[in-house]
Amino acid sequence: MKADLQQIENFLANKNIGLIGASRDPKKFGNEVLKQLLKRGIKVIPVHREAEIIEGIPCVKSLGEFPADTQAICLITPNTETDNLLKEALDKGFKNIWIQQFSEGPETFSIIKNADANVVTGRCIFMYTNPEGFHKFHERINKLFGTYAK
Repeated sequence: MKADLQQIENFLANKNIGLIGASRDPKKFGNEVLKQLLKRGIKVIPVHREAEIIEGIPCVKSLGEFPADTQAICLITPNTETDNLLKEALDKGFKNIWIQQFSEGPETFSIIKNADANVVTGRCIFMYTNPEGFHKFHERINKLFGTYAK
């Protein structure tokens, strides 16, 4: 199940986003997403079990440590961890959740089926954040072949 453009726009309208799956390695996807969201003017709160700071931004250790003004979360996690984090996020009242494409777990769709939240699935966050470089090429290919969200 792929999210539509309205779901994506609703998610990206949030200005305080928690990023679960942030990486200290500047070449890893979680780090690239962090930097891309920052370029959009979004306040990003990275989650990392060990790191204190990533890209100059203080980290929190878990979903439960987000500041009260965190409006949305993005999960860039192994699919074996996603469902538990999704349940925890919904239990904590998050209404906007992005599950990075290919991070969906075995129960993701049954969990969100009855959830009172905007949950973006099946989409790469880069395609919708004014990408550059390879991600811009990927965005254009998606538009060309009609797989970009409508």
